[in-house]
Amino acid sequence: MSMSNVFQIAASALTAQSMRLNAVASNLANADSAHASTGEAYRAKQVYFQAVPMSSATPWAQGVQMVRVIEDPAPPRLVYDPKHPLADDKGYVAYSNVDVVEEMVNMISASRSYQTNAEVMSTAKDMMQRTLALLQS
Repeated sequence: MSMSNVFQIAASALTAQSMRLNAVASNLANADSAHASTGEAYRAKQVYFQAVPMSSATPWAQGVQMVRVIEDPAPPRLVYDPKHPLADDKGYVAYSNVDVVEEMVNMISASRSYQTNAEVMSTAKDMMQRTLALLQS
């Protein structure tokens, strides 16, 4: 595997984890919202990825690409609060279906994956620099 493939693979993973962190941030920001701009409760977003070959010459060298972002189909969290201005005729308010604990786990996982891929790039850069130094001496 060439070093450029290492950088491409790590860069695709950094981009993927950045998208995942953005989705988590959006979910956490809307965790306690009673409704979205559409008039219904905010639905948690999930980012899906797939492995893709980096080039036709090296089909075994696979990077990561975002496939889609979907809304969690789980029902909204209903809270009985008949005095709330957004309460329905039965007195329930529909809140976001975001599970804060799950999102925090997602955030930790994505940030550690991001950090690991940044370290891969740094290590590959160091290896290239040391190889050049050996060739120069």
